Amino acid sequence: MSTLRVTAEVLTVHDHPNADALELAQVGLYRAVVAKGAYRTGEAAVYIPEQAVLPAGLIEELGLTGRLAGADADRVKAVRLRGELSQGIVCRPAALAGVDLARAAREGTDFAEVLGITKWVPPVPPTMDGDVESAPDLLPWVDIENIQRFPDVFAPGEDVVLTEKLHGSACLLTYVADEDRVYVSSKGFGARSLALKEDPRNLYWRAVRAHGVAETAARLCERLGARRVGVFGEVYGAGVQDLAYGADGRRETLGYAAFDVSAEIGGHVRWLDAAESLAGLLPVVPRLYAGPYDVDRVLEYASGRETVSGRGLHLREGVVIRAAVERHSPVTGGRAIAKAVSPAYLTRKGGTEYE
Repeated sequence: MSTLRVTAEVLTVHDHPNADALELAQVGLYRAVVAKGAYRTGEAAVYIPEQAVLPAGLIEELGLTGRLAGADADRVKAVRLRGELSQGIVCRPAALAGVDLARAAREGTDFAEVLGITKWVPPVPPTMDGDVESAPDLLPWVDIENIQRFPDVFAPGEDVVLTEKLHGSACLLTYVADEDRVYVSSKGFGARSLALKEDPRNLYWRAVRAHGVAETAARLCERLGARRVGVFGEVYGAGVQDLAYGADGRRETLGYAAFDVSAEIGGHVRWLDAAESLAGLLPVVPRLYAGPYDVDRVLEYASGRETVSGRGLHLREGVVIRAAVERHSPVTGGRAIAKAVSPAYLTRKGGTEYE
């Protein structure tokens, strides 16, 4: 899941091909449907991204009462308006009437708190919940930003790798060699340095035991001479999310695919290629492309049918983009890694987003 920032952005405004009274305001590679004439190219406005939860007063001010997603109709979600995909909300809230939005855009000011906007937190089903304990040695996962919001994470022509993004639930496992200890967590608990106590009913522990993830991490730790190894994988199947890939998360056929590996060696944590590190040891997410970075090519790969099952059973969630050689990104302030999500996935009906 991406971080939530509500920022001022300089817009590029396009015609809406199917509506005379509407236009498309572009932020990065996102486009949001707006009323015609409300904004002009080069002007600054506030951009509220998907997964933002809005307070009632702001919803009323923007004329969006009853039109947003979620049980309380307060969550921003991608929609199609007159055939065009609209991602996020472009606006100029009254609370910021005296703010120089052009300057705020240059300085990257975050207006989430002043506007009372929070990030949507997915519900936690009982199978993904459980008793937790403090786990300061747990190697954390990172939030991945969307390439459409940050298209300059990669330089044109830079060597990148695209892997399929699976719609399951992230399982974090850390093996600590000097304690011979295994920590298992979810993305949500892991962000708070909490691990789930072992329980045979818990989805993540079931996946870890069924696929030998802990044993693989221990072997890798020994091979690398590491103090800690983290293996990050997606648990998937029926009963986990709405896209199942032919697996069943309620039975022994629950699916698991590793998507990343980190290791603490000599006091420094570094990221490793999952396909190379885990070859022949664990299932890994499918690699779809390796070659020069081109954003249009990335967006093409983000759509289509899934390849995990080998049968193209349903739509693809999207792709994860990594630099072929691990590096830091000054754009995001972290790893050079991003995601691109399929429009069909964003606008599907009856989707689940458990974490």
